[in-house]
Formats: sequence, C-alpha cells, structure tokens
Amino acid sequence: MNKTLEHYIKLAPFVAIGLVVVAIAVAGIFYMQRGAHIDLSGSILKVRTLAMEDNATAAVLDFRVTNVSDYGFLVRKVDASLVDEKGQTVEGVSIAEVDARRLFEFYPALGQKYNDTLTIRTMIKARQTIDRMLVVRFELPEKAVQARKEMRLRIEEINGPVAEISDRKP
Repeated sequence: MNKTLEHYIKLAPFVAIGLVVVAIAVAGIFYMQRGAHIDLSGSILKVRTLAMEDNATAAVLDFRVTNVSDYGFLVRKVDASLVDEKGQTVEGVSIAEVDARRLFEFYPALGQKYNDTLTIRTMIKARQTIDRMLVVRFELPEKAVQARKEMRLRIEEINGPVAEISDRKP
C-alpha cells in the first residue's frame, strides 16, 4: 500500500473525532443562545366594545404576554389597530390608565376591570407571563369594530424590538 494512503488512514479517526468535537461545540453555543433575543409571545384573550358616539368606539383588549427571552422587556410604546371588513387597517388611540378607570366606573356595561393597563416603562421580567389590558378609541361605529377581521396589538421595547399579537377571526 502507498505510504501516503496509510498516513491518511491513520489520520482519519482523529479528523472524525475533531469534527464531532466542533459539531458539539457549535450545538452548545446555539443552545446557550436560545433565550438571547428579546421577544414577547402572547394572545388577546378578550375584546369588549362600547359605543362612545355614533362614529367612535372604545375597545377594551384583555391580553396575556410572556417574555420568552432571558432578558427583561422594558415597554417603550403600546399601540393597537384593527383590520376592518374591507381589509383596511385602522389605528386606534390609546386611553390612559386614569381615564380607563373612569370609563369602567361610568359604564358598567363594560364589565369588570380585570387587569392594569400595560403602560410605558413597564418591565416584563425574563420568562415572566403577565395579564394586562389596553383601552383604545377607534373612530368607527361599534358594529364595524365588532365585525373586524383582526385586532392587532403592537408592543415596542425600549431598545427597538417589536412584538405583535393579534386575534385574527376565521
């Protein structure tokens, strides 16, 4: 047998072991980094509506979010929008926590206020799940809000990452 071929045959097990060690190291790095990206997952649990005027509706969004990362999520901004029957997106205007409390006091038809409003500078700790709400005013009749195709909740983190949660209707 050729001396060079014998040399490669003797070297093959060491090369194979080296490749296995590198593959294990790469897999370990990916495993350790699994929670390193900042993200929220969640769902909109319930949407309640209240006609404010002929063409204005307050929508109460009760939702649950989970911080799936290993780092805290500091809320910078919270917005809500809906997709109407025609497929157009309509932006809502968020109502402050103080006004939300008054809304529940003066309009018992809304039911009970179960959760606090998700406000800016709220810290959602690593791996934490929280229930919150958001009251939003839409410049649409109540029937249009109830007949929506989808309600979207957009939560922006202080450093830029954005989480979107929706309640798409079938």
